[in-house]
Amino acid sequence: MATKSPMSFEQYAALEEPVGERWELSHGELIVTPSATLRHNEIRDRVNVLLRTFPEIRKLGVVCSELDTRLAEDTVRRPDVMFFRAGKLDSIDLDRVPIPVAPDLAIEIVSQNDRADDLMQKVSDYLLAGVQAVWLMYPKTGLAYRYSPAKREPEVYYAATGDTFTEPDLLPGFSMLLSGIFAYA
Repeated sequence: MATKSPMSFEQYAALEEPVGERWELSHGELIVTPSATLRHNEIRDRVNVLLRTFPEIRKLGVVCSELDTRLAEDTVRRPDVMFFRAGKLDSIDLDRVPIPVAPDLAIEIVSQNDRADDLMQKVSDYLLAGVQAVWLMYPKTGLAYRYSPAKREPEVYYAATGDTFTEPDLLPGFSMLLSGIFAYA
């Protein structure tokens, strides 16, 4: 029986990603996922638009989408949306991929192809790398979960009850109505 040999970060960085595929490196294993659906992209873009302006105006930091971030020696993730606090990227070459620091907030829009154990591995990877909050958003059910290193269990939000997301430590004063994010989803 053949065993998979782990891929190094250098091997991963040298790969050329083909159109229509997304890659991540998970503890030395190359993970290939299909392109995102229109629904997924619409929700990602709504989150990005709502989140982007708030910290920009207040000079709290930078929001971006789909950026490879190196979380550990053998782990590179690509959150759908992420936030970096002001100053965190000051000494980073912004033309470098993957970026060598973890975001402060990582947001994943859950797709039908995502498996629960893979998602929990991502959450764990983010938190171990120093991410302060991780949001998992489930468009089909209208549920969203917020994970943080300070809490053992995630906070649960539900669009149908008018729940809003807030991040008082990272984005003081920011709130995002969950039903608006999942509208038309």
